[in-house]
Amino acid sequence: MTLTNASDDDGGIRLAAADAGLLEVSIRSAGLKVTAPRLAVLRALTDRPHSNADALFGAVRTDLPGTSLQAVYGVLASFTAAGLVRKIEPAGSPALFERRVGDNHHHIVCTRCSVVHDVDCAVGHAPCLTPADVLGFDVRAAEVIYWGLCAQCQLDTTSRPAEHTDTIHP
Repeated sequence: MTLTNASDDDGGIRLAAADAGLLEVSIRSAGLKVTAPRLAVLRALTDRPHSNADALFGAVRTDLPGTSLQAVYGVLASFTAAGLVRKIEPAGSPALFERRVGDNHHHIVCTRCSVVHDVDCAVGHAPCLTPADVLGFDVRAAEVIYWGLCAQCQLDTTSRPAEHTDTIHP
């Protein structure tokens, strides 16, 4: 779902209202009450996947100046518990949140600029990877984070002398 800014024409207003309606349905379907902070955070997360709480707070504070960072954390916690959003925790980074849930996809992170992208399941169906010994567990998902240089950072490093060493991640 792509959100658009409501423009001055009727079509933009209708589209923005329809998008708000879809967000409300998502919140209700997760068993949660629709509130202005929840709606604002979900809208911001839809526009900015893989965002941390601080970035989402910055995005919602314009529309909801009375909102606090703690309120954003509370909304994200309730969304995560309800399965409406997914929390990912790349090593050395604050927790990131996204709306893409339920498909056991993975992530790739740039070691230089920290951009994050989704990567579809490594091989086959969930959990995509099979451990050598499951130790009696019923494995249902695997979380993989790939690390490397994104295309832009590769260009930047080849077009100028090495000024920056990449951050080493596990």
